[in-house]
Amino acid sequence: MGRRTSILSLEQIKEINMTPLIDLTFLLLITFMITFPLLEQGIQVNLPRGKTSDLDEPRSRTITVDAQNRIHLDRQSITREELAAEMNTLGRADPDVVIMVRADERIAYGQLVEILRILHDAKIARMALVTNPEK
Repeated sequence: MGRRTSILSLEQIKEINMTPLIDLTFLLLITFMITFPLLEQGIQVNLPRGKTSDLDEPRSRTITVDAQNRIHLDRQSITREELAAEMNTLGRADPDVVIMVRADERIAYGQLVEILRILHDAKIARMALVTNPEK
């Protein structure tokens, strides 16, 4: 006695339903689109307000100075000496890199000038001060 299987049921199984895979792809895309901008804003800083234009550079680094005068390079805490060494290395490797400086509005003006002097000494000419847009 032979096995009885239906050819119709085997033909239905050979096709993969793509709808759940497409749904999953769009869900992941939306999740990354929402969370990626939040990653840079991990350090809480009260930026001063000012009139600015958008600067969208793919090869940029971010220096953040918070209200307690702690320095962060791309969300990693760093000392002034380490920052100077890193900027000197970066300035020699890629002179066209853009450095975004985010500084809390309550820090002393001299603290910000020290950061800008480190960038100047490292021969980094492209830098931007990040502000909140005016209302």
